Amino acid sequence: MPATPYSIVISEVGGPEVLRRERIAVTEPGWREVRIRQTSVGVNFIDVYHRKGLYALPSYPHGIGMEAAGVVDAVGEGVSGFAVGDRVAYSAGPPGAYATHRTLPVERVISLPDAISDGLAASSLLKGMTVEALIRRVAPVSAGMTVLWHAAAGGVGAIACQWLAHLGVEVIGTVGSAKKADVAFANGCTHVIDRSREDVSDRVREITRGVGVPIVFDSVGHATFEESLSSLARRGMLVAFGNSSGKPDPFDPMEFARRGSLFFTRPTLWDYIVTRAELEGSSAALFDVLARGIVKLPAPRAYSLARAADAHRALESGTTVGASILTV
Repeated sequence: MPATPYSIVISEVGGPEVLRRERIAVTEPGWREVRIRQTSVGVNFIDVYHRKGLYALPSYPHGIGMEAAGVVDAVGEGVSGFAVGDRVAYSAGPPGAYATHRTLPVERVISLPDAISDGLAASSLLKGMTVEALIRRVAPVSAGMTVLWHAAAGGVGAIACQWLAHLGVEVIGTVGSAKKADVAFANGCTHVIDRSREDVSDRVREITRGVGVPIVFDSVGHATFEESLSSLARRGMLVAFGNSSGKPDPFDPMEFARRGSLFFTRPTLWDYIVTRAELEGSSAALFDVLARGIVKLPAPRAYSLARAADAHRALESGTTVGASILTV
């Protein structure tokens, strides 16, 4: 155990500078709880949303971070299926994963297969289960389909585009700069659109011979919302699952009718891993494609837990490729 167990908390919303270190007491787990000595913590845009106040936290000071991996170092009464020394991971609220230790209800913790390292789990669980839910349950895809995926060179995009290509789906990926195009192609995209130089919807119409795509997966938000709508085929669905560029402006629902009876959904992962069966099924599907090499991910960029602010600055800069983690 570190000489001084600590977590990273915020006392107010703001920039990366509001992230601060706070000592924590490592207490014994309660009924059906496990305590985890964390080794790797995932860094995701939802952490930025919590820090900025886009997703409000219930009170302050409050921890942030949604996922981590480590080793069980204590179990509470009523716990079965887990023992001290087991390698585990989680991706569940409430926020507070930026810490040396975490105590959670056993229902939200999953075992790690030998083939999945702590760093890989912490850098891919939230992103990978998000992808699983999006392409298998929110807007199920099928072989031969063509879809548009924004931010195809990012951490979520890397998992999604490889998984989709394996399923026989043709992916049109967008990137924010020319230097990310090669990454998106390597991730499995058939076509790549550089948003800084090309009109997305025009290129999508060109690629699809004027038809548009049946599904757009958009994690960018404000900067791409109009392009996403304009890229959809008649009765197409816009799946908006992130706001890395900010929230889209308010819109008139009649626009969906005018543009061809479109569908819109704003899903969150938590509504798709509500039950233990959903959580285990989603994580198992992800671990399967990782273990079989269907989805191959580069080693995540690693920062020490104490440098969480630096990790946020890099993520918000838009220059990162792939995932980042905090190491404990």
